[in-house]
Amino acid sequence: MRILLTLLIIAFTSAARAQSPQAPVLLRTDLLLHSDRVWQNGFLTNLTLPQADSTAFNGQLALIRSQYPSFSWVLADTVASYRQTAYQIVLSSVGKNKGAGQVNVWDSGKVKSRQNTCILPKEKALQPGRIYYWKVKVWDQNEAESPFSLAKAFQTADSLKAYEPPFSPLVKAYQQPVNEKAFGNKNSVYDFGKDAFSQLVISILAGNEQDTVWVHFGEAVTPDGHVDRKPAGTLRYRRIPLVLQQGTGQYQVHFPADKRNTGPKAILMPDYIGEVLPFRYAELELPNQKVKVGQVSRLTVTYSFDDQASHFTSSDTTLNRIWDLCKYSIKATTFSGYYVDGDRERIPYEADAYINQLSHYATDVEYNMAKRSLDYLVYHATWPTEWSLQNLLIAWYDYLYSGDIRTARALYPELKAKVLLALARPDGLISTRTGKQTSEFTKSIHFETFDGKATLQDIVDWPQKGVLGLGKKEAGETDGFVFTDYNAVVNAFHYQALLYLGEIASVIDEKQDAAVYQKAAQKVKTAFQKTFIDPKTGLIRDGEGTDHSSLHANMMALAFGLVPEKLQQKVLDHIRSRGMACSVYGSQFLLDGLYNAQESDYALALMTSTQQRSWYNMIKTGSTITTEAWDTSYKPNQDWNHAWGAAPANIIVRKLMGIEPLTPAFGTVSIKPQPGTLANAQLQLTTLKGVIKVDSENTGQKFSLKVNLPANMEGVIYIPRRFAKSKLTSNGRAVKATQEGDFYRIAEVGSGNHQWEVVPVP
Repeated sequence: MRILLTLLIIAFTSAARAQSPQAPVLLRTDLLLHSDRVWQNGFLTNLTLPQADSTAFNGQLALIRSQYPSFSWVLADTVASYRQTAYQIVLSSVGKNKGAGQVNVWDSGKVKSRQNTCILPKEKALQPGRIYYWKVKVWDQNEAESPFSLAKAFQTADSLKAYEPPFSPLVKAYQQPVNEKAFGNKNSVYDFGKDAFSQLVISILAGNEQDTVWVHFGEAVTPDGHVDRKPAGTLRYRRIPLVLQQGTGQYQVHFPADKRNTGPKAILMPDYIGEVLPFRYAELELPNQKVKVGQVSRLTVTYSFDDQASHFTSSDTTLNRIWDLCKYSIKATTFSGYYVDGDRERIPYEADAYINQLSHYATDVEYNMAKRSLDYLVYHATWPTEWSLQNLLIAWYDYLYSGDIRTARALYPELKAKVLLALARPDGLISTRTGKQTSEFTKSIHFETFDGKATLQDIVDWPQKGVLGLGKKEAGETDGFVFTDYNAVVNAFHYQALLYLGEIASVIDEKQDAAVYQKAAQKVKTAFQKTFIDPKTGLIRDGEGTDHSSLHANMMALAFGLVPEKLQQKVLDHIRSRGMACSVYGSQFLLDGLYNAQESDYALALMTSTQQRSWYNMIKTGSTITTEAWDTSYKPNQDWNHAWGAAPANIIVRKLMGIEPLTPAFGTVSIKPQPGTLANAQLQLTTLKGVIKVDSENTGQKFSLKVNLPANMEGVIYIPRRFAKSKLTSNGRAVKATQEGDFYRIAEVGSGNHQWEVVPVP
């Protein structure tokens, strides 16, 4: 009787479940979540799009700029193995000035598909300057139909293209000081806790006309607590006079433009925001005791950022602090709406953008900034050879993480030139130093002169010796790299760029091109190994004609899969012997290579190091945003606000916790944790399909892994075997899994909660 009752309850629950799946949520238009919001001068208002459009409102909107925007949504159901099997989208519009009310524009009907990201309806082009609404419902694996979602509004721009990535306005947020320190009766220092690209608002009571308050802004303070007037490197300091009116008033300090970062190549701040300065501290110097300071507030400026989209914690407190540093760095440096080189020049650079991109994906569900930055960079090339090649890395990861190929497709003719095949010799290796950089070539990659030179230059790492304050005897950050005509680092990037260009060509159905690039990549790989592998040592040489083997030549080859398996241990031994002999930029590829080779203990040791070349040193020296260099001693003019130093943000997600998309927009995800010596680690990562949660624990007696996948996502899970002899269990029962190297591999893992344990076998 009890069994029968249980079966009846299950049947009733299943029937009810089949009848009432939840409506989709978190609707995105062209990947924008907040397409229906209205801002004024950086502050969110409570106006709707029709309200803003029906008045003389002069604010900011996240306008859709494509005639055929994409639609994405998240499935709210969290039951195990829940998936979508079909959808229906209904799109309606309101006429200009709202005359005729809503009219249906397009109805997809029931479309059998599991896809819930980047749906591209092309039946009808949208009109400029209109407000649209769309909603969606889905059918699940039981053919149960959900209700329609709440309608999502968006407005199109006054001019539309077939495709152009949209962007959200920059936003401001009020912050109060976390600490105030008074010096006598006249000076007070306000500490806002972290550096930020900001403005300052002060409430002041003045007794006389023309009283002047001097405001000192800085990123650092002196040992006695004053704002540092002569900081090391190029840490920011600014002294601004504030002329007062009699009585109580609220004053916003205005920063004059800095010629260094507001030049013709810089990304300028929009008028609705105004100029900003990175600062943590503000020191007010009062003229007399009659002047009274009320509230002091900082207005931080960023791109829209969801602080709750990601979360990481582990048993290593140093690693936790480094994660917090890097995550905040990504948020703080979005202040221009593009990936730029911090405050130095405010110019987009490909190398900065690549690390920004991966770390942005690891900390927030934001994809349009990468698209916008790539579109800019393709037409505003910078001077390093390798950075031209990184356009292909940015383009591929843009597609893989967002699921939207349109940026890469639109830029494809330009991306073909960025792979630098014009510089190749017959065996496929490329060189910038053999007279092949013609004016036609530089024009094809949209390259302008740099320091009077009209050619690309190999960089390897930055800074190099003899430049930017480094003496000719100082090593720089290239580990003694010997520059020759044919360079191993350049050709490692060339190989990877060819592979990704081939993948892009395949996706956009340029099959003939795909075959050409895939063949070219294999040709380069063969030539690379023949030319750059030292037959005596088994190491990667810096270039043709030298026997020197730097860290960079070896770590780049390892990161991009160019080291033969039989030589991998020799290369790893050499890499370990060099330590962190690269810059904060180079560390991205060093850590990638180490984790790819499953050297997780050493990779973790580098990330959590407390030596001078470490992220811990950035924190120790007082910076709250990742720095341009490991320390001022390595780059005398370094900044304290460079996100290209934030590699651990993406390394922790992609490699340590092992979460990487196998198919676009995480349709299928690989989870391959390499926690190294960590006793435990937990990560929450939000994707376009929902939240992924991973929790690992190593007690010494067992290793456990908990994974929660959102609906409509499938996982390929790799579980570290950990012990010389071990078995895999789930809830105490043995699990069948494929043994792949030092991992158990389980494919076709559906949504919901899963838990596995690896225990030693006597």
